[in-house]
Amino acid sequence: MQPHETIRRALRAANEAGRVGLVPFLTAGYPEADRFKDDLATIAAVADVVEVGVPFSDPMADGMTIQRSSRGALEQGVSLGWIFDRLEEARGGIDAPVILMSYLNPLLAHGYERVASRALAAGVAGFIVPDLPWEESEEFGAPLAEAGLALVQLVTPATPDARLSRLCSASRGFVYAVTMRGITGGESALPADTSAYLDRVRGASALPVCAGFGIRTAEQVAEVGRHADGVIVGSALVEVLERGDDPAAFLESLVSAPG
Repeated sequence: MQPHETIRRALRAANEAGRVGLVPFLTAGYPEADRFKDDLATIAAVADVVEVGVPFSDPMADGMTIQRSSRGALEQGVSLGWIFDRLEEARGGIDAPVILMSYLNPLLAHGYERVASRALAAGVAGFIVPDLPWEESEEFGAPLAEAGLALVQLVTPATPDARLSRLCSASRGFVYAVTMRGITGGESALPADTSAYLDRVRGASALPVCAGFGIRTAEQVAEVGRHADGVIVGSALVEVLERGDDPAAFLESLVSAPG
C-alpha cells in the first residue's frame, strides 16, 4: 500500500466505525521542541491522521495562534530537516498517518526530490501546501507521486464547480475543504451555508472530505461530521498545548459528545 492510501484508509475506517475522522494539527516543536515527539505520540494515539505544521515566518493562511506557534518553533531552531530527523526517530511508534503542512519556501529551499525521499524515510504520508496552486504544482507533485506520497488539494466555499471537480480529481489522501473565507483560528460560528458547501464537495470527491478552519468545539465537530468525513482541529489544539493541558483529553472531548 502506498503512503497516500494509508490516509484514505484511516479516514474511511473511522467512518465505518460510525464516527467522523479526527485530524488534529500541531506545529512541530511548539511549545517545546524537546517535547515534540512526546506530543506527537500522545496526539497520534487518539487521531486518525495527524497534520504536522512546518513553521514558517509568514504563514499567510493562518491566524494569530498558529502564527505565534510558528514564531516560537523557529526561535527554537525548528526547521524542515529537524522535523524529518525527529519523525525518523519516532517512526514505528506513531500509528496514525502523518501529513506535513508546509508553505512552499521551506520545501523549495530543501529541494523537491530531497523532500520526497526524506519524507518517505521518515514515514510521512503526504503534504498540504496552502500557497501552491494546483496549476503550478507539477514540479513538486511529480516526485511526491513517484514516492507514493499525497499532495492534498484545498477547496473553499468560493471554488467554482468546474474547478472543484478538477481539484478533487487531483487530490490524494483526502480533499481539504476550507470552511470559511479568511484565516485559521476564528472564534465565530461557522458560516450558515457550511453544510450545503460540504455536501457539494463530497458530491464531487471520490476521496474523503475533511473540513478545517474555525473548528474548535464538540458541537461544531458533530455538525460538520454530518456533512464531512473528517474534521481538522488546529488552533484550538495549539492553545491546549500552550496551556500545558492534556491534548488527548481535549481531542477525545470533541468526539465523545453525542452528535
